[in-house]
Amino acid sequence: MRRAFAIAALGVMLAGPVFAVLPDEILPDPALEARARELSKGLRCLVCRNESIDESNADLARDLRILVRERIVAGDTDAEVVAWLVDRYGEYVLLNPPATGSTLILWIAGPMMLVFGLGGAAVYLRRRRGARDAGDMALSDAEQARVDEILRS
Repeated sequence: MRRAFAIAALGVMLAGPVFAVLPDEILPDPALEARARELSKGLRCLVCRNESIDESNADLARDLRILVRERIVAGDTDAEVVAWLVDRYGEYVLLNPPATGSTLILWIAGPMMLVFGLGGAAVYLRRRRGARDAGDMALSDAEQARVDEILRS
């Protein structure tokens, strides 16, 4: 019984994006609809953050899906549809923006922070090991006598 409930719950959770594209949005031509769905998977919902307009249930995502379909029906190529949306909404509308211009900094920042973090960790560990090695020195006779005196009292 528990397994059946878990499978049903998982099915409901995974079926969310299936219902994002409403029946009234679907184009009658299957080839055009396939193009629209493929394009929609690469376009970001401006409300949901990191969710494609194909998966999003937001009203703005619906409007963008309709715009994509209108441009496709008007005869635009895939590149023209994407260029039109980027001109209108900026590169933020792309789920995977190209690594050029201002986005180049964003593409480089993550790996550079990782390199700096690993370098900082290496320096820290090396200094820590050096400090530990310096602390392994034996006590002088006077220091050992003082420690013995403290321990006896």
